[in-house]
Amino acid sequence: MASDRVTMEDVAARAGVSRALVSIVFRGVAGASDATRERVLAAARELDYRPDTRASRLGRTRTRMVGVTFSVGASFHGDLIQSLYTHADAAGYEVVLSGVTPERSEAAAVGTLLAERCEAIVALGSALSAGELERLAERLPVVSVLRAVSGAVDVVRTDDAEGLRLAVDHLVGLGHTRIALLDGGRAAGAAERRRGYRAGLRRAGDLGAQVLTGGLTELEGASAAAAFLALGGARPTAVAAFNDRCALGFIDVVRQAGLRVPDDVSVVGFDDISQAAYPHVSLTTVRQHAEQLGAAAIRTVDARLSGAAPGPATVIEPELVVRTSTAPPLSGG
Repeated sequence: MASDRVTMEDVAARAGVSRALVSIVFRGVAGASDATRERVLAAARELDYRPDTRASRLGRTRTRMVGVTFSVGASFHGDLIQSLYTHADAAGYEVVLSGVTPERSEAAAVGTLLAERCEAIVALGSALSAGELERLAERLPVVSVLRAVSGAVDVVRTDDAEGLRLAVDHLVGLGHTRIALLDGGRAAGAAERRRGYRAGLRRAGDLGAQVLTGGLTELEGASAAAAFLALGGARPTAVAAFNDRCALGFIDVVRQAGLRVPDDVSVVGFDDISQAAYPHVSLTTVRQHAEQLGAAAIRTVDARLSGAAPGPATVIEPELVVRTSTAPPLSGG
């Protein structure tokens, strides 16, 4: 019997019990003996029966589902989702994912989660306006991860400004005095990283800032590299990229142009995605702690659904991970 055609009635017939008893077993409520439960579960295994969890939720007051919006293709979002699954499972919640793509808006992703009757939404790097997030938070708990938002929206984020200060301090410590930022534009956390970059330069003796258009992807990093190469002899000796993907695209292009990393230009990324540690990349980067961020997001969801009022933002400190993409400049800073 094909598994997609097996019904609760089929399981009841195989186990020799009523459909009501089968329902009791799969809802996990009292009313069936241990022997009956085992007989029903054995019959379900034999028939490869899978209960329709969506239908079973319709009659419940609570669904214990947490919706997550994320950007498809964002490597660090994948790390966060892994952590969210781990901690949601431990807390008895089910994670429902809804992706954002160039063709699918974040509003559409949220709409899907609302239709699924999610009890709370965790928005990873949300691009919705503050007003849109506030209005959404009037309907159900909303946790903004990686982006600072004021008001009734809970926030779990990395200290982005501190992360860029760490990057600049590291490069200054190596002897660099001409340090550029490959900027993230309007992306979540980008404004804070710009502030951290400028603060790091001021702390080092008010070094001159040089902000180049960067972005979130390897392609945008490659475009930043083209602009960097066009500077000729006025090129900085080091760059701090908005994220690791941008740094990887930058490195690929400057190497193709004949520059050596780190001899001719040192590069620091941000996130510490898995590719950053590949031996041929060995990218110095600012690590965001995906495990801690995911755990804090689920704790916050659980607190809201238990009746607690929104509290102060949870801000997690970043960590500098030094690899081989940074070194002292060959001829001065």
